[in-house]
Amino acid sequence: MAKYTTKYLRGVLSKHKRGYGFVVLNDKEETGYSDIFIPPDNMGTAMHGDSVTVMVDPAGCSGQSLEGKIVKVLSRAMTQFVGTFSKRDGYGYVKPENIKSGEEILIKKKDWNGSCPGDKVMVKITCWPVNGRQGEGKIIEIISRKDEAGGDIKALIRSFQIQDYFPEKVIKEIGLIPQSIEKKDLKYRKDLRGKNIFTLDGADAKDLDDAVSVERLKNGNFLLGVHIADVSNYVKEGSLLDREALKRSTSIYLIDRVIPMLPQGISNGICSLNPNQDRLTLSVFMEIDREGKVVSHDICESVICSKERLVYTDISDILELDDKDLKKRYKNILPDLIGMEELACILRKKRINRGSLDFDFDEAFITLNKEGIPISVDIAERRIANRIIEEFMIITNETVAEHFYHMQLPFIYRIHEKPSIDKMEEFQRFLLSLGIRLKGSPEKVHPKALNDILNQVEGKENENVVNTVMLRSMKKAFYGTGCLGHFGLGIEYYCHFTAPIRRYPDLIIHRVIKETIKGSIYGERLEDLKKKTEEASTIASTAERQAEELEREVEKLKKTQYMSEHIREEYDGIISGIASFGFFVTLVNTIEGLVRVDSLKDDYYILEKDKYRFVGQNHHKVYSLGQKVRIKVESVDLENREVNFILQP
Repeated sequence: MAKYTTKYLRGVLSKHKRGYGFVVLNDKEETGYSDIFIPPDNMGTAMHGDSVTVMVDPAGCSGQSLEGKIVKVLSRAMTQFVGTFSKRDGYGYVKPENIKSGEEILIKKKDWNGSCPGDKVMVKITCWPVNGRQGEGKIIEIISRKDEAGGDIKALIRSFQIQDYFPEKVIKEIGLIPQSIEKKDLKYRKDLRGKNIFTLDGADAKDLDDAVSVERLKNGNFLLGVHIADVSNYVKEGSLLDREALKRSTSIYLIDRVIPMLPQGISNGICSLNPNQDRLTLSVFMEIDREGKVVSHDICESVICSKERLVYTDISDILELDDKDLKKRYKNILPDLIGMEELACILRKKRINRGSLDFDFDEAFITLNKEGIPISVDIAERRIANRIIEEFMIITNETVAEHFYHMQLPFIYRIHEKPSIDKMEEFQRFLLSLGIRLKGSPEKVHPKALNDILNQVEGKENENVVNTVMLRSMKKAFYGTGCLGHFGLGIEYYCHFTAPIRRYPDLIIHRVIKETIKGSIYGERLEDLKKKTEEASTIASTAERQAEELEREVEKLKKTQYMSEHIREEYDGIISGIASFGFFVTLVNTIEGLVRVDSLKDDYYILEKDKYRFVGQNHHKVYSLGQKVRIKVESVDLENREVNFILQP
């Protein structure tokens, strides 16, 4: 531990609901400390998430911890926030929706602005808290009334500072876009309208941005065609619509609603590859041999007319269950479907053999009634038809990325770096506790070695747990302008090209492709594209993380609401996480709850962190990661979106 020498340090405040907090330091290596304890009386005017300057009290230094006082707020995490309005003793109070610090803001009666208890409201802070005294604010908007259908999700969306509507100027610009193909659009395009091309999506999908075709060649190879909506033909660079799309960078999927990157007028209209309608596309044709190798490829501007709007469930029933009625319904494309399945199996086999990680996690499928109340939580289907499209999109994204890497043009790559040594050492220790050996050293771990582990546990009780711990050991994928490879897929080149309706990096890649097809990129345009791809990579990576967090919070909200109707019911589950205060148990339907260690009354349990388990001090009973247990739902905390379990004999 480095000796403390610095008087003033900077960091971000993480505040606890009991009033104290910790400042997580910006420069941990230089100081030798990761955070500084802040007592309630030393908070100043700081709130949770604020960037602050701390004066450290040398007298408060003990061992590996420091105590300090906040002397300056450098920047505020929020000046407005969304929360639930409540009343006590003639005053109103609002607690931020997505912050667990317990920090409430007092609202005087004159600033309630018609709010009633239980309403979701937007608050503007008018007076910052001072050393334990509550901050004050005024309600500037009622987002939803108590028990309003969908009001809880609407409030969560707003709490993430995400707009679920488009500015009027953008909508007006959409109105100027033609909703049918014009003759000038067809110039120089490859006409594919006579080919057997179709879309394959979920039953409720409306923005159909990819279509496929498969042909068997005389030499025994396959010709795979992947045809992606030419969104860039309508979303012009620098337009209001383009700037709004960049700001959003991704569509967000929230159970019963979508916050789209592009307005429905374009995403569900002229850019959706609806059946029996001519649509402009960018097509990638790949000749693929029986070993799964792309022996040649071609990228072109095209026009298609989808012959069918296929649904995952139907096609899976044909290929998995030999459904006679569906086979009769789709007899005109049955050979294509059989060819698609064969090719997808070849591609998957090659991908797995090279070491691509194939996590097979159960995902929740939550059904809401008209009031927005969850009535069921099931496992989402991931069948053969879903896997076919996954394989086709992966090989297409890889092919496009490699093509443009060799051209050395400005581009956006999908990057997944190899895990850190520390994470791999920790994962290795976890595996040893299960009697599993990871081949190779943590410094040079290969995805193939990790995939061997997944194969070893496939179908076993600890499969989901090993999958989970391995995934937590991985770094998060992101967008960047350097081709740094994709560790999880085990490939050197990768990008996102196949979803320009819902991902901005795909849209900007389409522009690069089209400009390359029509002529070379050089001079000022080359420099301009370098700046634009760098900007888009940064914005899209940040937006993606925010979208994932919001999607997680909405799912947790609805799972918690669902379990609130099942208090005292018993379920079987698997221990899926270990913490100092207890362990998490995941049920078959993916809902997770906490068993607190202090609820285990038969012994005093000690945490063995490296072995991911609790061991009874007297009777040596063990609760370890991956273990099957039976639980009873004890309580549900709707405000903090937490479910509490107790073990059953």
